[in-house]
Amino acid sequence: MSISYYNNMNVNYNMINEKICLKVKFERLKKGFSQEELALKANISRNTIWKIETGKASPTVETLAKIAQALEIEFSVLTDISKVDL
Repeated sequence: MSISYYNNMNVNYNMINEKICLKVKFERLKKGFSQEELALKANISRNTIWKIETGKASPTVETLAKIAQALEIEFSVLTDISKVDL
């Protein structure tokens, strides 16, 4: 599918990113991890976790996969934004 197909769907990419960022924070807190603990387990910087959780950075698929593995959850848990209210 072309990019124009997705653009015609009126997808709000900023809202999607914001919801994914909220899911990262929610799942981290659910596990009882600090940002530092998650960063160490995921082998990424604490600053990256902070940027993701505050919406200052959009996580890559690779970063989300590392976070999911560190949290011992399925990748799809972080990307299922159907139940996230802003």
